[in-house]
Amino acid sequence: ASVALAEASARLFATPANGVPWEPFYFPGKRYVPFEPVQVDGRAALRVRAKSSVSILRQRFVPTLDAVGRLSFSWRVDALSPTADLADSALADSPVRVVLAFDGDRTRWPARTHRLSEMSRLLTGEELPYATLVYVWSVKEPAGTVVVNPRTDRIRKLVLDSGTAEVGRWRDHVRDVRADFRQAFGEEPGPLRLVGLMTDTDNTEGALTAWYGALSLERASD
Repeated sequence: ASVALAEASARLFATPANGVPWEPFYFPGKRYVPFEPVQVDGRAALRVRAKSSVSILRQRFVPTLDAVGRLSFSWRVDALSPTADLADSALADSPVRVVLAFDGDRTRWPARTHRLSEMSRLLTGEELPYATLVYVWSVKEPAGTVVVNPRTDRIRKLVLDSGTAEVGRWRDHVRDVRADFRQAFGEEPGPLRLVGLMTDTDNTEGALTAWYGALSLERASD
């Protein structure tokens, strides 16, 4: 990652793993568009000019974060991919995502999930996390909807923004991660492994620009 990106990430994003760099993650076989530090509407931000691409920037927690509390962040997009469908693996793009990956008891997984995790390890060098909660902007599902990933129910998306009415505007969100995890998975979250940002238009082969503003993740206080 560039020095400018590393410095901008350190300024923009505050988490209990402060001091651990945010790093790009390159998905094998996918076009990567970089995150670029910019100013937009008077705010510092990271911009992604997506074009049939998958862009991920993430911070890993080593050791894991035992209890996650409140998350606040902002994002902005200039367009949505009109054909995107989060429930269809062939069309499951979102212009902006905040990704939270958790540890847990993998012995509870069915055989199919273990096979998927092994495929993930072979493809990317990393196993599937026990559970992944993803905040998304959906073209069609209303805000508050939980969309289960079509390939594995260990990845669930919570829609925060919906449709095109707010395109071009900053959207500010403050979330109780534990409550959202309970809503999505019906259980308590385990330790947090990583937090990431992801903009993808590879499935719909779309082009759009996304911006991520300041992000703050807190450790649970109790």
